[in-house]
Amino acid sequence: MKLPRRKADASLDDRLEALAEAADLAEGRLGQEAVDHARAVVARAGARRGLSVEHTAVALAGATGSGKSSLFNALSGTELATVGVTRPTTAKAQAALWGPDGSGPLLDWLDVPLRHTVEGDASGLILLDLPDHDSIELSHRREVDRLVAAVDLLVWVLDPQKYADAAVHERYLRPLARHRDVMVVVLNQVDRLPERSVKRCLDDLRGLLAADGLEGVPVLGVSARTGEGVPELRALLDRQVSRRRAWSSRLAADVASAAAALWADTPPAPGQVAVPEVAVSRALTRALAQAAGVPVVIEAVAKSHRHRSIAATGWPVTRWLRRLRPDPLRRLHLAKGARSSLPAATAVEVSAVDTALRDVGAAASATVPEPWATAVRHAARSRSEELTDALDRTIAAATSGGVSSAPRWWRVAGTAQWLTVAAMVAGAIWLLVRFALDYLMLPGLPTPTVGRAPWPTVLLLGGALAGVLIAALCRVFAWAGGRRRARRAAKELRAGIEQVAGELIITPARDELSRYTRFADRVALAAS
Repeated sequence: MKLPRRKADASLDDRLEALAEAADLAEGRLGQEAVDHARAVVARAGARRGLSVEHTAVALAGATGSGKSSLFNALSGTELATVGVTRPTTAKAQAALWGPDGSGPLLDWLDVPLRHTVEGDASGLILLDLPDHDSIELSHRREVDRLVAAVDLLVWVLDPQKYADAAVHERYLRPLARHRDVMVVVLNQVDRLPERSVKRCLDDLRGLLAADGLEGVPVLGVSARTGEGVPELRALLDRQVSRRRAWSSRLAADVASAAAALWADTPPAPGQVAVPEVAVSRALTRALAQAAGVPVVIEAVAKSHRHRSIAATGWPVTRWLRRLRPDPLRRLHLAKGARSSLPAATAVEVSAVDTALRDVGAAASATVPEPWATAVRHAARSRSEELTDALDRTIAAATSGGVSSAPRWWRVAGTAQWLTVAAMVAGAIWLLVRFALDYLMLPGLPTPTVGRAPWPTVLLLGGALAGVLIAALCRVFAWAGGRRRARRAAKELRAGIEQVAGELIITPARDELSRYTRFADRVALAAS
């Protein structure tokens, strides 16, 4: 798999910190085995860095009959390891120490109780003889696996008969492809081969290692029995020990390997991830608006405005009848903090919202690989259960503010209406007085006229006519005002619903994408 690379190599500290953060970000998204492995690498690196860096732990690992223990004795110039022929003889790892001062804590951490000091000038070398990796004893294999994951330098001892064995290549060598800088491969027992066959076997072994991703790993032909190639192997180990860098190279390889395990696919490079939600959110807004009953609310806003307008500016003689009708908006109980009486969403509207949510998740996850894409889609729906209450509050807030406030012209029209009533009353009283005086045969009052029409009649009939005309004109203004209020309410409701959709749907998806982008960046840094 291909990992994104950084332009410059980072320090081991930075890479370990990045790996730890990547593991935390991957929690619940990637396989738990890869996450736990990354955390184990970080913990192991923290422990190893606190131990002696003046010593290099080198492990001899191999199969039964490979001559590993014989090579251990040849390198150490001792007979410390018991040599077997066909059955495993090494049950617990043992160590030969050149320059043991300060090595105790490191060996304690490696849990190697069998320790032997060897005279020599290879100060700082800790040579470990491991049990056979193909031992019939499960405890032996577990001991090998534990130490292979912890030592600084690995020397794989193979023999001419089993150097192509799939068990060692598939279980150990291939998974350690990133550890080529801290690995040596030895073909032991070359003395058993005809001289012309040694080179052919070594070349074949190099080809197998290249197929495992270990091209360039040092490959030596040795014979622990005759000593052939042992000085060259000893010199190679001395060079590695003298550099005092095998431990950090091993940790760096472990970090890169753990980062590769977290990188489960080949996603785009960090920085190319985005949420193309503009077109989708419009469809989502429409679906949410329908499901929340926004069309009903908008119609109620227009009707409520007309209702209140007529109640405030209608003809006072008949306007009281309007007050007997309920306000269409108040009938929906749209108030902050209260549950509205809007009709429940239909099955078709619920299905439309569900489809819109799937579209948002699909669009948001289009640029990321699985299983992160699944996490993004889940995040887009993670707060969908909160939509109903959030939309209800949004509608209540949008309709309880300026949308329902009374315009100033209502007061002017209402005052004009009361003036027409006053004119009617004055005219009526004037006519009643004249009628009473005529009935009592008393001298009448002078009655001015407008043309040929007396003023009392003009006031009475004119006031009534003016009131009706003003009421009719106000109905026209009320209808236009209701349309305007409905458009304003629609705009505010749309903005509120977009905000709810952004908070409960788009933002969780974006946060998950940001988490993935950060994860990709951290993995790239850990692998650098």
